Amino acid sequence: MTSTVDAQVLATPAGPLSLLVHDGVLVAAGFTTDPTRMFDRLPAALRALSLQAVEDLGKPAQAVRDYLEGDLFALDAVEVDQPGTPTRQRLLAALRAVPAGTTVSYAELAERAGLPRTAARAAGSACAQNLIAPFVPCHRVLPSVGGFGGYYYGSPVKEWLLRHERAI
Repeated sequence: MTSTVDAQVLATPAGPLSLLVHDGVLVAAGFTTDPTRMFDRLPAALRALSLQAVEDLGKPAQAVRDYLEGDLFALDAVEVDQPGTPTRQRLLAALRAVPAGTTVSYAELAERAGLPRTAARAAGSACAQNLIAPFVPCHRVLPSVGGFGGYYYGSPVKEWLLRHERAI
């Protein structure tokens, strides 16, 4: 096990995307120029390690480049890991299974996770606390009442991602 969390910031049309990797696994990703913003959201065991900027994270960085060039499924091939209760893990797995170019409602996401449709609030919470956007594509969840709903990195980023994926 390495004693660092490696970080790289990539330029994207939606804004800078910080990627954080530990032992070859993506543990955080988010639209910010400051990787420490993502690092500060990690579990305590990872925050106890040092954060180190690197030139190229390899597979995760290449997946982002491929995604931006039109391979909308490139992010799916990157191994990710984030904390959560068993229910949260089921929701995150269901979220990761929502294919590019499609959207679901919070109630549909809960149902896909094997939870009752009434668990839409839990689905919303899982999206709000997602540490690995856009690899775990919370941007693909829309409110059933219409509109884009909230997004941790702002509606313009969410809209750009959905337009890029031709989901809207």
